[in-house]
Amino acid sequence: MMSEELPDAPDALLDERSLSKLKWRCRRGLLENDLFIERFFKQYEPTLTVGQANSLNVLMDLSDNDLLDLLLQRRQPEGDTATPPVQHVLGMLRGLNASTTSTH
Repeated sequence: MMSEELPDAPDALLDERSLSKLKWRCRRGLLENDLFIERFFKQYEPTLTVGQANSLNVLMDLSDNDLLDLLLQRRQPEGDTATPPVQHVLGMLRGLNASTTSTH
Protein backbone atom coordinates (compact mmCIF):
# COMPACT_ATOMS: atom_id res chain seq x y z
CA MET A 1 0.00 0.00 0.00
CA MET A 2 1.42 3.40 -0.95
CA SER A 3 1.18 6.45 1.29
CA GLU A 4 -0.52 9.53 -0.05
CA GLU A 5 2.22 12.07 -0.71
CA LEU A 6 1.47 15.65 0.26
CA PRO A 7 2.21 18.04 -2.62
CA ASP A 8 3.99 20.91 -0.84
CA ALA A 9 7.68 21.42 -0.11
CA PRO A 10 8.90 19.04 2.61
CA ASP A 11 9.85 21.89 4.97
CA ALA A 12 6.54 23.72 4.61
CA LEU A 13 4.33 23.69 7.68
CA LEU A 14 1.30 21.47 7.42
CA ASP A 15 -1.91 23.40 6.74
CA GLU A 16 -4.99 22.92 8.90
CA ARG A 17 -6.84 20.71 6.39
CA SER A 18 -3.84 18.42 5.87
CA LEU A 19 -3.29 18.22 9.63
CA SER A 20 -6.91 17.22 10.17
CA LYS A 21 -6.63 14.48 7.51
CA LEU A 22 -3.37 13.28 9.03
CA LYS A 23 -4.88 13.03 12.51
CA TRP A 24 -7.79 11.02 11.11
CA ARG A 25 -5.32 8.72 9.29
CA CYS A 26 -3.37 8.17 12.51
CA ARG A 27 -6.27 6.68 14.47
CA ARG A 28 -5.26 3.18 15.48
CA GLY A 29 -6.89 0.04 16.85
CA LEU A 30 -4.41 -0.46 19.70
CA LEU A 31 -4.62 1.90 22.66
CA GLU A 32 -0.85 1.73 23.11
CA ASN A 33 -0.28 3.15 19.62
CA ASP A 34 -2.91 5.83 20.20
CA LEU A 35 -1.08 6.96 23.35
CA PHE A 36 2.19 7.43 21.45
CA ILE A 37 0.36 9.27 18.63
CA GLU A 38 -1.63 11.48 21.01
CA ARG A 39 1.57 12.56 22.78
CA PHE A 40 3.22 13.17 19.39
CA PHE A 41 0.46 15.51 18.22
CA LYS A 42 0.31 17.28 21.57
CA GLN A 43 4.01 18.11 21.32
CA TYR A 44 4.55 18.62 17.58
CA GLU A 45 1.21 19.63 16.02
CA PRO A 46 2.02 23.37 15.62
CA THR A 47 5.35 22.68 13.93
CA LEU A 48 4.65 19.60 11.78
CA THR A 49 6.02 19.86 8.28
CA VAL A 50 4.83 18.25 5.08
CA GLY A 51 7.91 16.01 5.08
CA GLN A 52 7.22 14.84 8.62
CA ALA A 53 3.59 14.14 7.67
CA ASN A 54 4.75 12.07 4.69
CA SER A 55 7.04 10.07 6.98
CA LEU A 56 4.22 9.59 9.49
CA ASN A 57 2.02 8.28 6.68
CA VAL A 58 4.66 5.64 5.89
CA LEU A 59 4.49 4.49 9.52
CA MET A 60 0.69 4.48 9.43
CA ASP A 61 0.83 1.99 6.53
CA LEU A 62 2.10 -0.58 9.05
CA SER A 63 -0.16 -2.94 10.94
CA ASP A 64 -0.91 -1.98 14.53
CA ASN A 65 1.35 -4.71 15.90
CA ASP A 66 4.26 -3.82 13.60
CA LEU A 67 3.93 -0.14 14.53
CA LEU A 68 3.88 -0.97 18.23
CA ASP A 69 6.98 -3.16 17.85
CA LEU A 70 8.81 -0.18 16.30
CA LEU A 71 7.55 2.26 18.93
CA LEU A 72 8.65 -0.04 21.76
CA GLN A 73 11.94 -0.77 19.95
CA ARG A 74 11.22 -4.49 19.88
CA ARG A 75 12.32 -4.44 16.24
CA GLN A 76 14.24 -2.08 14.00
CA PRO A 77 12.93 -0.22 10.95
CA GLU A 78 13.36 -1.96 7.60
CA GLY A 79 12.28 -1.30 4.03
CA ASP A 80 10.27 1.91 3.66
CA THR A 81 10.60 2.64 7.38
CA ALA A 82 14.40 2.53 7.34
CA THR A 83 14.86 5.93 5.66
CA PRO A 84 16.33 8.79 7.73
CA PRO A 85 13.17 10.98 7.53
CA VAL A 86 10.91 8.12 8.69
CA GLN A 87 13.36 7.13 11.43
CA HIS A 88 13.41 10.75 12.62
CA VAL A 89 9.61 10.81 12.91
CA LEU A 90 9.72 7.42 14.62
CA GLY A 91 12.09 8.97 17.16
CA MET A 92 9.64 11.84 17.62
CA LEU A 93 6.85 9.32 18.24
CA ARG A 94 9.02 7.49 20.74
CA GLY A 95 9.68 10.80 22.51
CA LEU A 96 13.41 10.78 21.73
CA ASN A 97 13.65 13.99 19.70
CA ALA A 98 12.32 16.53 22.20
CA SER A 99 14.96 19.04 21.13
CA THR A 100 13.76 19.08 17.50
CA THR A 101 10.72 21.26 18.05
CA SER A 102 10.77 24.30 15.85
CA THR A 103 10.30 27.87 17.10
CA HIS A 104 8.14 29.18 14.24
